[in-house]
Amino acid sequence: MMNDLHQKVQASHLKRNAYLYVRQSTLRQVFENTESTKRQYGLRQRAVALGWPEERVIVIDSDLGQSGASSDREGFQHLVAEVGMGHAGIVLGLEVSRLARNSMDWHRLLEICALTATLICDEDGVYDPVHFNDRLLLGLKGTMSEAELHVLRARLQGGILNKARRGELEMRPPVGLVYNGDGTLMLDPDRQVQHCLNWLFATFARTGSACATVKAAREQHLAFPHRCAKGAHKGELMWDALDHSQVLRALHNPRYAGAFVYGRCHTLKSIDGSTRLRRMPRDEWVTLIPGAHAGYISWDEYERNQHRLHESAQAMGADRRRGPAREGPALLQGLVLCGRCGRRMTVRYHSRQDHPCPEYVCQRERVEYGQAICQRVPGAGVDQAIGELLVEAVNPVALEVTLAVQRELQSRLAEADRMRHAQVERAQYECDLAQRRYMRVDPDNRLVADSLEAQWNEKLRALAEAHEEYTRRQEQDTRVLSDDQRNALLALASDFPRLWSDSGTADRDRKRMVRLLLEDVTLNRDEQITLQIRFKGGAHKTLRLPLPLCAWQQRVTPSTVIDLIDHLLDDHTLAQIADILNARGMTPGAGASFHRQLVARLARTYHLKPRYDRLRERGLLTLQEMADVLQVTPHTVKIWLRRGLLRGHAYSDKNESLYEPTGDAAPRKTQGAKLSLRRLDAKLLSDGAKEVQYAT
Repeated sequence: MMNDLHQKVQASHLKRNAYLYVRQSTLRQVFENTESTKRQYGLRQRAVALGWPEERVIVIDSDLGQSGASSDREGFQHLVAEVGMGHAGIVLGLEVSRLARNSMDWHRLLEICALTATLICDEDGVYDPVHFNDRLLLGLKGTMSEAELHVLRARLQGGILNKARRGELEMRPPVGLVYNGDGTLMLDPDRQVQHCLNWLFATFARTGSACATVKAAREQHLAFPHRCAKGAHKGELMWDALDHSQVLRALHNPRYAGAFVYGRCHTLKSIDGSTRLRRMPRDEWVTLIPGAHAGYISWDEYERNQHRLHESAQAMGADRRRGPAREGPALLQGLVLCGRCGRRMTVRYHSRQDHPCPEYVCQRERVEYGQAICQRVPGAGVDQAIGELLVEAVNPVALEVTLAVQRELQSRLAEADRMRHAQVERAQYECDLAQRRYMRVDPDNRLVADSLEAQWNEKLRALAEAHEEYTRRQEQDTRVLSDDQRNALLALASDFPRLWSDSGTADRDRKRMVRLLLEDVTLNRDEQITLQIRFKGGAHKTLRLPLPLCAWQQRVTPSTVIDLIDHLLDDHTLAQIADILNARGMTPGAGASFHRQLVARLARTYHLKPRYDRLRERGLLTLQEMADVLQVTPHTVKIWLRRGLLRGHAYSDKNESLYEPTGDAAPRKTQGAKLSLRRLDAKLLSDGAKEVQYAT
């Protein structure tokens, strides 16, 4: 520096305080690297030598154990605040790396020090940020400090990556796996731990749901192990109730399948300085070595678990693709698309005669924007039609045709696979050719060597892309069915209808069968319900169903029954009509059987002509009228009716009560027949008598 140290320290600086900033990166360094800490505290004597009284040298050491790359250091924020308020005349630090390890914090401190005319001091000297040369030198020191941290991190990370690529990196294993004496990962020797993990994977394979696995553990009151990550019991095995996050961690962890994996998560920094973990897709993992050590499940089972979890997660996504089969009776739960807006439809249940009845509802617009429901479709008729279609579709003839088509498609796929493999071989040849060209060139001829090296790298990338494309397409191709698998499928055709109609088959099992056969079903409700059914493999079918009747419509008596009642009223009473309808097995819209009051109510509701009017139109007479015609008393008419001299037709079978008054007391009910309510179609049958029809 051009100027003397004491020329930079002015009286205006000495009037303010001197701030000594002390920091160590980790707590381990605080306890082990004590010499560095002593050197930092020794800078107080440097401030005293520059003219500051010892009582005005303020030490800030609250950031001991924190990295200089972090931006949320409380002590550093306090130092910047004191400098910004003009309370600091000089800031002392052992070196730039003690104050900051990132350019943002360092240059912000320099800017504020320049505005408030605050000096900066380290072991090399005193700097005035106001002067350009001093500020340039401090900026270079800050950049070198940040670069030094990068070099150290890269050096350490490089060693970690090399061991990880070989699968030899020792990382903290999940519960249930431990390292033995020679560094090999093995199953936990604790039999209880092994039993719990085996139960977890077996239960998920049976239920297909992480939530169902947790519920099963709760019902059986099972305790599951976990290791404490911090605290006084760090590393110890603890037992607690199983939770949902623990199940998901176990299912997503490939180490339980015996695979070594590294690079599943990356640490990202946000604008506010906080860090978060981001899970990387599988093709971006650094290392994946299946079968590297012992595991609780196979790699194929791990892949199946990931597929089932992915399908379950789609039920909560933006598209609501599908979810796991659940206990409700809705057969198409998670498979229904709205024919109007194309969104996934949800399931609602309402009780009908103490049984849950499903209903498919498209309510996304209502949930998100408060608009009306797009459409709702009753699910009972739809589920019944789908069940009948599946029973009809799954038969030996259909399976034979399907297997024949599958064999034809497989032959085509095999041909395409041979063509793709030829492309990989050509890419391999071009890569080997580029390598040979590069190896033959003179190393001193850099112009040619660099060009050939670039061509070789390009061919290597093309070869890697061809390999990836070949592998990906191979996984998508359908596998050839063996004879045993073919016979099993044909046997399923005869067992499927029996299994489907069996009352003991659970709703969840029926839904799983549907998911094996159907891709999705599109519903549209207009004048009728239209079902667009898409099967696995691309086949599709359209069904049209009538709209289901409303509740009041279902309780309406059929028109055929009303017409029959109208016809029977000519020759039968209400009670007789009820007996005839019940004998023919007919049922009313509401109720289990017919009775006299119900027939009378139906006749009134549908304005049917009463039987009394029908008989009067036929010329029948009442009892008194018949007595006047025959010139006898009404009692004589009834005697002739009982002796068969007259023929009558009753129009009513209703018995009315007679009441005999008893003073102030209530009427006493008496039983009797009111003969004037009986109509008879009669003919005088005695010899020489005149034929007369009458009604009594």
